[in-house]
Amino acid sequence: MIDTIDIKITKTSKSRVSEQDVNNVPFGKCFSDHMFVAEYAEGKWQKAYIQPYADIPMSFALSALHYGQAIFEGMKAYKNEKGEVSLFRPLANHNRLNISATRMAMPEIPEELFMGGLIELLRLDNAWIPSSETGSLYIRPFLIATDEAIGVRPSESYKFVIITCPAGKYYSEPVKVIVEQSYYRAVEGGVGYIKTAGNYGRSLYPTKIALDKGYQQVIWTDAKTHQYVEESGTMNLMFVIDNTVITPQLSDTILAGITRDSVLSLARDWGMKAEERKISVKEIFEAHEQGRLKEAFGTGTAATIAQIIAIGYNDKEYALPPVAERKFSNKVDEVLRNIRKGRAEDKFHWMFPIK
Repeated sequence: MIDTIDIKITKTSKSRVSEQDVNNVPFGKCFSDHMFVAEYAEGKWQKAYIQPYADIPMSFALSALHYGQAIFEGMKAYKNEKGEVSLFRPLANHNRLNISATRMAMPEIPEELFMGGLIELLRLDNAWIPSSETGSLYIRPFLIATDEAIGVRPSESYKFVIITCPAGKYYSEPVKVIVEQSYYRAVEGGVGYIKTAGNYGRSLYPTKIALDKGYQQVIWTDAKTHQYVEESGTMNLMFVIDNTVITPQLSDTILAGITRDSVLSLARDWGMKAEERKISVKEIFEAHEQGRLKEAFGTGTAATIAQIIAIGYNDKEYALPPVAERKFSNKVDEVLRNIRKGRAEDKFHWMFPIK
């Protein structure tokens, strides 16, 4: 619980936004003027404030560093042609963050705290939101354990922080991926379905090996058999075989992606067959050999739609149909962009306007 959502605001003495071209910055390296912080102690949320973006003072005994109690979300704010700002499905992010919190023995974040802090932060840093066609303000809410103690147990104190950064496309070009057959991302009964820091740390070495081979990402397969595909890099994975969209069904090894859900909703709304089920590596390459594999792409907040142009497997590389010929994923990318920019009907009520 939280006694109040009164947020103390300390504004920066001088904005840095004039020093940046917010429509042309590298992803995740340029941060906005302010940050939102809330503190949890003694069984409740006690403080909430906005201050100029700064480093967080911390002890080297911080329990988040030693025992991995760290979770996060990724979401975006958009600015339309009228200069109006909207968030894309923020309550879905809030719900997923709390699912992560429960699994990691951390306190849930009340909706009024999450949304109240986020809205005030966006009102302050409105000028940092890009107006370009593919630009957005990337928002990173995260929760970390802050006990200064060595000992394996849930922390008793936490900080919830929201930072933001202007961003363009995550992938500037279509990507090549390789099927991972030695390492795995997640196991049944584990934490693959949540956004905890350790999931991403364990992915770095296999991804480095893939990069050394000329691939931008890996396709993760199931830990038991390495026969079934699960995700690609940090994205959910989708294929169009014949006229059917196929994506691995959700489980405790696969993140419930918000963009994934949006793509499936659009496909079904358009009358296209969409299947959520196990899909084997064998099925994918048989479809490729038969000319039935029309499209492969990743979905995620950062990338939205990341086109896959080639898949590496067993020392061979399999080229996919040209991106320009892909009817479904290109249409999805355009429609999602138009909904976010206010140019298309928001029939699913995905956009949350910031007044």
